[in-house]
Amino acid sequence: MTAQVLDRGLTAYRIGDPSGLHPIFDATGSLIAPGRWNTRGGAMIYASERFSTALLEKLVHGSGRLPPNQHFVAIAIPRGITYEVFSPPGLPGWDSMPPTVSRAYGERWSLELRSVILIVPSIVARIDSNILINPAHPEFRLIEASLHQPVFWDRRLFGAPV
Repeated sequence: MTAQVLDRGLTAYRIGDPSGLHPIFDATGSLIAPGRWNTRGGAMIYASERFSTALLEKLVHGSGRLPPNQHFVAIAIPRGITYEVFSPPGLPGWDSMPPTVSRAYGERWSLELRSVILIVPSIVARIDSNILINPAHPEFRLIEASLHQPVFWDRRLFGAPV
């Protein structure tokens, strides 16, 4: 895959705990633990193209528990930066567990610095996309995150009565 250049700006969303061990817009989590698209030590920032998808991703990784003190940031990805769009038919097994196929792909993309963002399908919301951001890419400095704001969870997501 070759990198393309964004012809318009994008907004992505990321949710985390501002009182946690690292900032919300940070790759520390990927350095500590492997994800679908990175191995342990592979710096990558995971975000979602929609706020609702970011909520679903947080819920699935929290095993359905209400995560305490969650805030979100809106990430401004400007026009003119490089991106790639992952094509699922081109990589059979990308969505399997363990995610060895997708991890190898993501690591290669990251290390080769082919683009600053990689747009991939969300596992929990297949028609939506997640946006992987490579903090080692020279264009990373052009991407900005907003101030964090609280996430208000609808308690019905956790089985609470209406």
